[in-house]
Amino acid sequence: MRFEDLKLIDPLLKAIKDRKYTEPTAIQGKAIPVILQRRDVMGVAQTGTGKTAAFSIPIIQLIHQIESKTKGKPTMRALILTPTRELAIQIEENIEAYSKYTVVKQAVIFGGVKQYSQVQALRKGVHVLVATPGRLLDLISQGIISLKTIKVFILDEADRMLDMGFINDIKKILPMLPKERQSLFFSATMPSNIVKLSRDILKNPEKIEVSPVSSTAETIQQYLYYTNRTTKKGLLTHILKDEEIDQVLVFSRTKRGADRIVKDLKRKRIESAAIHGDKAQNQRQKALKKFKAGEIRVLVATDIAARGIDIDKLRYVINYDVPNVAETYVHRIGRSGRAGEEGIAIALCEPEENEFVRDIEKLIKQKIQVIKDHPYPQTEKPMTEKEKKEWNKEKQRRKQEFFANRKKNSSGGGYGRGGRRR
Repeated sequence: MRFEDLKLIDPLLKAIKDRKYTEPTAIQGKAIPVILQRRDVMGVAQTGTGKTAAFSIPIIQLIHQIESKTKGKPTMRALILTPTRELAIQIEENIEAYSKYTVVKQAVIFGGVKQYSQVQALRKGVHVLVATPGRLLDLISQGIISLKTIKVFILDEADRMLDMGFINDIKKILPMLPKERQSLFFSATMPSNIVKLSRDILKNPEKIEVSPVSSTAETIQQYLYYTNRTTKKGLLTHILKDEEIDQVLVFSRTKRGADRIVKDLKRKRIESAAIHGDKAQNQRQKALKKFKAGEIRVLVATDIAARGIDIDKLRYVINYDVPNVAETYVHRIGRSGRAGEEGIAIALCEPEENEFVRDIEKLIKQKIQVIKDHPYPQTEKPMTEKEKKEWNKEKQRRKQEFFANRKKNSSGGGYGRGGRRR
């Protein structure tokens, strides 16, 4: 199948050709015709399957066919709700690329930054609005946005929305939308709470399921290095000696862990940066921009921050920490090997993570190839339950000691709150 077979208008085909795409992915081929028929859709697709284009291309066509005959200020016709700032920006960039030969205008709004420039863009008029829930509700409460003219509502990354606690925001937004509308619902997983939410949004939907979360793309080669917790940093540096790994996304379980990885890599003169929830929006966007431009070799991210990263031709993903939820592993490595491209996923496994690897292999129904020839082999055994309890107690003791010392230092010696000099 080719894009020409999907009954797309010439301006869209031209924009798709500019991006050097010739064949739609599975979800694009199935979803685009259904959306053009103005039916509701429940889409189940994992990261990297091309679902952004699957919903953005047809809504651009639907809007262009109506609004190209209308003169004057654009009217908001489509709302795309998504959980993170990075993902919102990514979707808006895609819509801008696909709509460049049409009349369709778009804007993106998200929290964490001042609203002035976003409000100015809205006042010029837009057909498609990409938004995160918090900023959308803020601007609605200020009377800047009304959803009364919306014809198409898209809820993207629904499972992540619920994971991040946005269920109440979504429930506030739904009654503000016109009852007569087309609704598109996309999620990587379909647990019971997601199914229940979909019933509140969709009317007689067409269910489109592609690449369930239990599978990894065939184009991704997976490798596993067994090592110790104390030797992971050395192993990561050893792997990065391979100059072919010119751009790599590294996953850390925690925000502090991500910062520690970057600090160690910079000490070894490897250009790197971290993105996570504690970083300011401008810091995250600057790091992502540099990574895309090839100015930074290693981008270290936590799961939530990485959900919106969509980088063409990204080949390498490293799980510095093996996730304790097997589905998370599938989502992570799906950052590479996107849209049919080849990818390489590497996992660094310490003893406490051995059981996580077994869960992952059970889920994906395949063994991950183990690399044994490396200088940092796993020599330790997983801790017993008693050892884990003792270790957790020790960590808690150190944490309390740290904060006690910081409080003591901040109470005198010319320092103010947080130990900062007045």
